[in-house]
Amino acid sequence: MAPATVVAVLGYVSLRQWETATDLLFREQARDLAAMAAEKVEMMLRHAEDAFLDRLQAVLARGSADARTLDGLVAQFPLIRRLYVFDRRDRLVYPGAWLHEDAAVFRPLLAGTPPGFWERGGKRALVSGDHVLLATLLKSRGAPVLVAVSRDLDALRREIFETTLGGLESPTIVAVVDHRGRPVYSRTSLAGAERVLSVSFREGLPSWSVAVYVPPGASPRQAVQRQVAVFTAAFGVLLAVIVAGIVLAWRLMRQEAEMAQLKSDFVANVSHDLKTPLSVIRMFGETLEMGRVADEGRRQEYYRVITRESERLSRLIDNVLDFSRIEGGRQTYDMVPTAVEPLIRETLEAFASPLAQQGFKVETRVAPDLPEIPIDANAVGQALANLIDNAIKYSRDRRAIAVDAALAEGELAISVVDEGVGIPPEEQGKIFEKFYRVGRSETQGQRGSGVGLALVKHVAEAHHGRVTVESRPGTGSRFTLWLPVVGRG
Repeated sequence: MAPATVVAVLGYVSLRQWETATDLLFREQARDLAAMAAEKVEMMLRHAEDAFLDRLQAVLARGSADARTLDGLVAQFPLIRRLYVFDRRDRLVYPGAWLHEDAAVFRPLLAGTPPGFWERGGKRALVSGDHVLLATLLKSRGAPVLVAVSRDLDALRREIFETTLGGLESPTIVAVVDHRGRPVYSRTSLAGAERVLSVSFREGLPSWSVAVYVPPGASPRQAVQRQVAVFTAAFGVLLAVIVAGIVLAWRLMRQEAEMAQLKSDFVANVSHDLKTPLSVIRMFGETLEMGRVADEGRRQEYYRVITRESERLSRLIDNVLDFSRIEGGRQTYDMVPTAVEPLIRETLEAFASPLAQQGFKVETRVAPDLPEIPIDANAVGQALANLIDNAIKYSRDRRAIAVDAALAEGELAISVVDEGVGIPPEEQGKIFEKFYRVGRSETQGQRGSGVGLALVKHVAEAHHGRVTVESRPGTGSRFTLWLPVVGRG
């Protein structure tokens, strides 16, 4: 997790730096674009106004500046909305009277013209109300006159702004904003657009500016934020995978440790279970060999003990070999139609000696007329033997075992019932796992390999059946082997 954390921190810092650098670069590019647009507008506006003023100066110099001539000149330049000419005493030379409410618009220009302007000349522009006015000095018959004009906004949009700004190729939106902050012109709608910056005009349009907007969702900051979000989500997934991997590795390691302990216990238990019948066989065999038993009845009893322990040893070895084949995927089953009752009785006969010796009461209840069912008789017999062996081992004072066989819901149910120690409900789902043994003192005292019930479950499933258990601590258990009556492919 330490490298992942370092990578995450470095990635986050890098993205933040990238965000800052991208925003700075974008602003610089936007400022250059706005400055270039403002310069183009100023240049084109200056050329248009200079053309008008040159024509006006020519008319004034010829002395033919009558009202009709000047009206015609203004009509030739759509950019010019109003033209007023004043003498040095601020008297209106052209036109003869104020038009509409122009007096309120142009008087601030007259009031704000300094005396030195008449000496120096030049141009000056100012904003009056919603209009941008331009004032300059020209010569009329050798005498200076003050010429003041106001611009037509529609013509300004059409002939200046659209011509200079309409063809700009940029993912941003370039707009012209007036002195009140209102958009005067933009190539496209500004609805939802974000204003980045603005650059003021240096001349011609005082207090107006060229503003740069980004369309909705196109902000570089938003793009970087999306990248940060993607990186954060990816890191979250990476961290979750790392944590999940750690948890899974820990669980796997714990399971492997538990499995190693179970295998160790399995080897110890099997070794003990194998050693016990071998010791008994050896002891009774040596006793008989040395001729120490003269009584024929006792010799026959010793023979029976040797036979019983040999059968027990065979069952243990068969369990271990079958379990090994199952683990290796090499176990096979030979399914042939088999009578159920003889199989049950043969299995019980193999336990006749320990059942009689330990005082067990055995009851067999086999339903009449059971059909032959397709099974592997050896495998099912071994599974049944494991259930009977467990019933013997885990019985205490009440020594009674019942074996039932009957048809139920289209299946053959073979049950082994005891009145032993029982199994707690929380452990009933685990007893069919390999190597598992119920963790209580009254059961742990009994030796066992821990694979018997796992073999029973495998045999049942190999026959397309199942095994179930019903048990309560202190009252005994019922294990039922469910086998289909009709064979399956």
